[in-house]
Amino acid sequence: MRVVSLIAGLLMVATVLWDAFETVVLPRTVTRRLRLAGVYFRTTWRLWKRGARLSGSDARRERFLAVYGPLSLLGLLTIWAAGMILAFGLLQWAAGSPLQSDIGGPAGFFDDFYMSGTTFITLGLGDVVPVSRIGRVLAVVEGGLGFGFLGIVIAYFPVLYQSFSRREVRLTLLDAWAGSPPAAAEILLRLARADALAALDSFLKDWEYWSSEVLESHISYPVVAFFRSQHQRQSWVSALTTVLDVSALVEVGVDGLPAWQAHLTFAIARHAAVDLAQVLRVPVDRTTDRLAPADLERLRRTLEAAGLRPARSPEADARLIALRRSYEPYVLGLSRTLMMAAPSWWHEASSRDNWETSPKLDAGAHL
Repeated sequence: MRVVSLIAGLLMVATVLWDAFETVVLPRTVTRRLRLAGVYFRTTWRLWKRGARLSGSDARRERFLAVYGPLSLLGLLTIWAAGMILAFGLLQWAAGSPLQSDIGGPAGFFDDFYMSGTTFITLGLGDVVPVSRIGRVLAVVEGGLGFGFLGIVIAYFPVLYQSFSRREVRLTLLDAWAGSPPAAAEILLRLARADALAALDSFLKDWEYWSSEVLESHISYPVVAFFRSQHQRQSWVSALTTVLDVSALVEVGVDGLPAWQAHLTFAIARHAAVDLAQVLRVPVDRTTDRLAPADLERLRRTLEAAGLRPARSPEADARLIALRRSYEPYVLGLSRTLMMAAPSWWHEASSRDNWETSPKLDAGAHL
C-alpha cells in the first residue's frame, strides 16, 4: 500500500508542477487536450454558465458571469496547492511517517498531511517535525516548492491583469467610433457624417495592433478570455467581430476608401478569431447567417444614404460571402461559448453610446 502511495504522490507532484509550468511559465499554446487546468476551466465554466442562465435579468446575468474569471483563478491556485499538500502527505506516509509530534505517540496519517500543509505554506510551526533523513529531504523540497508557488502567485496575477487592462483600454475607445454595442456600418456612417473618412486607415491600423496583442496575450493566458468588460454592451468578442466586419466591407470595396490597410487588419483579426477559437476549444457555428441577402441590401442603402458607395456586383457579393465565411463561424462560436453577444452589422434604431448614458451632475452640484 505504501508503494502505491509513493507512486501516487510522485505522479501528483509531477502533474501539478507541469500543469503550473504550462499555464504560467510557457508562453505558447498547449495542444495536449488532457491537462489539469484545461479540464478545470472547461468543467467549471460549463457549470457557471448553467447558473448564469437561471438569472432573471441580463444585468444580473452579466454580473454573475463577470465573477467567474477572477474566481476561477483563485480556484485553480487552490487546486494546485491542495494537490501538492496531498502529494507530499502521501510521500511522508509512504516513507513510514517519520515524524515526531509534541502531543506524543506515533505519527499517524493525519500528522503526515498536517506536516505537509504547514511546510508547503511555509508556516513551519515546529509542533510536528521530521526525524529521518528522507522526512527531512521531503520537508525541504516541499518548503522550496511552497515558496516558489508563492512567487508564481505574486508574478502571475499582475501579468493577467495587465493583459486585461491593455485589452480594455482600446475596447473602451471603440464606443465613440462604433456605438454601444458596436456595429461595423456605424463606424463608416459616423466618419462620413463628420467628413472624416481619411481617419479610417489610422483607425484600422490601431485595431490591427490591438488584434495582434489580444491574440498573443490570450494564447499565452487563455483565462483572460473569460474576463468581461467593465462596461455594459461591450466585449472583446464583439469588438473583434466589428473590426472584422468593417475590414471586410472596405476590402470588398467602398469608393474612395483604400483597401490595403483593411486587408492587413482583416488578416490579423481573422488570425486572432480562428486561433482563439481553437485554443478555447469552442464549437464552430456554420449555421447562423449574420447578413442575409436582404440585410446586405439594407446595409448598402444605409451606407449610400450617408454618401458612401459600397461595391455592387455579383463579384463583390461573392467576395464578401467568402470573407465572412472565413471568420464568422469562429466568432459566433466564441460568442456562444463565452456568452458574449455577437454584434449586428448596423443599428436598427438610434441609441445612446455608453459615454452618453453616464450619470450627469446636477446643474447646482459642487465638485
